[in-house]
Amino acid sequence: MNNILFLIRAKTYTISICLLLLASIACKKELTKTQATSTNKRIESLYTKELDICINYLDSLSASKNIKNNIDFYKKAREHFKTIEPILAFTDQNNYKSLNAPNFLQIQEEDPTDIKIRTPFGFQVIEELLFTPKTDPLKIHEIVSITNSRLKLIRKNTRINFKNHHIIWLIRNQIVRIATTGITGFDSPVLGQSLLECQYTYKTLINLLDIFQDQFKSKRVYTNLKKAFQTSINHLNHDFDSFDRYAFIKTNTDAQLKLLVEVQKDWNVNFPFEMALSNTMTSLFSPDALNLNYFTDFKSDTINLKQKEFLGNKLFNDKMLSKNNDLACVSCHIKDKAFTDGKALFDNRQTRNSPTLPYSAYQQLYFMDARSGSLEGQIVGVANNHNEFNLPMDSIANRIKNNPEYNKLLDSLYNNARFEFNIRHAIASYVRSLNPFNSKFDNNINDKKSSLSVKEKTGFNLFMGKAACATCHFPPLFNGTVPPNFNTTELEIIGVPETKENKMLDDDLGRYYLFNTKARKGAFKTPTIRNIEKTAPYMHNGTYTTLEEVIDFYNDGGGVGLGFDLPHQTLPFDNLDLSEEEQTSIIAFMKTLTDEVYTNTK
Repeated sequence: MNNILFLIRAKTYTISICLLLLASIACKKELTKTQATSTNKRIESLYTKELDICINYLDSLSASKNIKNNIDFYKKAREHFKTIEPILAFTDQNNYKSLNAPNFLQIQEEDPTDIKIRTPFGFQVIEELLFTPKTDPLKIHEIVSITNSRLKLIRKNTRINFKNHHIIWLIRNQIVRIATTGITGFDSPVLGQSLLECQYTYKTLINLLDIFQDQFKSKRVYTNLKKAFQTSINHLNHDFDSFDRYAFIKTNTDAQLKLLVEVQKDWNVNFPFEMALSNTMTSLFSPDALNLNYFTDFKSDTINLKQKEFLGNKLFNDKMLSKNNDLACVSCHIKDKAFTDGKALFDNRQTRNSPTLPYSAYQQLYFMDARSGSLEGQIVGVANNHNEFNLPMDSIANRIKNNPEYNKLLDSLYNNARFEFNIRHAIASYVRSLNPFNSKFDNNINDKKSSLSVKEKTGFNLFMGKAACATCHFPPLFNGTVPPNFNTTELEIIGVPETKENKMLDDDLGRYYLFNTKARKGAFKTPTIRNIEKTAPYMHNGTYTTLEEVIDFYNDGGGVGLGFDLPHQTLPFDNLDLSEEEQTSIIAFMKTLTDEVYTNTK
């Protein structure tokens, strides 16, 4: 009897302990949920407070008729807008982009029946209007009202519901945004106060760290990242032209990216997926910084990828793909020339220069007029073009089906019946493999080598600052795909002349031919300048044979500076006023972007 009672009491005790443990776990889960709610409320409070102040200053600007007061109100409004930038840009990319857009017409061309042309608004537009010699009070009032209405709409619909991985993404995006567009003057066209504005955004990152302080298991990790942000603020307290952007990225940006990886380990963050920036990136200029799959619609087609790249390489070099068996991809894209052909035009049937292929995978648009949305689509365009392969994809597929070697490879690598698409995917996979990120510049900024000269570093700093090159050629790709989201590839109108004598505007209207949108006359996609030393001649028509001629063109102010009528030119300045020494320094830097595989070729 006593034994039975003992067993009953023991079981009761055990059950009680289990219930207490379960209750404890439930409490911890509830506490975690409560903490998350509290954290999001604190973030929302920070965000809406700054947003309200920004709105109030724009209200004051709208009511004022004194130009000095207007400028002061604008600067204050801009300060608080930039303070919320890390959160707004992450939670609402489209509104952030509109509010921070340059003063150019915003054009969306879906098809010939759906073309939207919008007058820009937002802070950059207000800034330019305020500093125009003949200010238009009515126009200023109109743009301020539109901008403020959008901010009030955002304020009304603000709901912050972040998880830990959202915070990591948000912080990483802002670190990269500062390094790639913030320190370049990308969105401060007149005041040139971008370094100061970067400080505002770093202060917001510090505030976010403080809000999440209890999330850290390691106080060291929290303290180190907070100190790193404060160090950047101190370094950014500098004048624009002489700021050392090379040192900033090397000692600040990359250090913070490494620390952020420590944070995600400390928080035990599990990411649901990867966006353009790699979840484990530790350096801005490295092969692992960007998620290549983000730039293709065929993310799942990565099984046996190396073998598919091998097949794509064979197809890339095979003249069987052209109607007369006389052209292959390699005919216009020669490896030793960084996959260009060294000619202004490949032959008299072509109207545009053959573009380089390395790093072309990191884009959202293809062809110089951006008429294709993928590498696979670009291959179709080459196949169908009467002046290129002149052989439709179905005919190419039939030829390849009759080749036993190709047929066997395609059957073994692709477990589907999409034969024509598989051919394109294999070629595109090969092109997507041409991204070594091992140029002299990459190896130096990543501390693998120490061979950059003072002149080359100066050239990088000019490229990223005074010369404004990086406001169109964004690092780390140095093409027109805009970081940190990399979901937009930009086109520019720069006014390229017909010949190097600079006497007449080239008659190729670029993007205009697709939809006949007048504001797109002369618009071309911004190409990468990686390996530019190997890709002469330059521009869409190959009009310039040297980098010196290219820099002269930009220094003069592009087509407008040469006297051409270009109402929609998109260059940020009328002229750059670069000295001869500054120009040669920029060229010296650009030559450091040649990948090792091309450095020993002639």
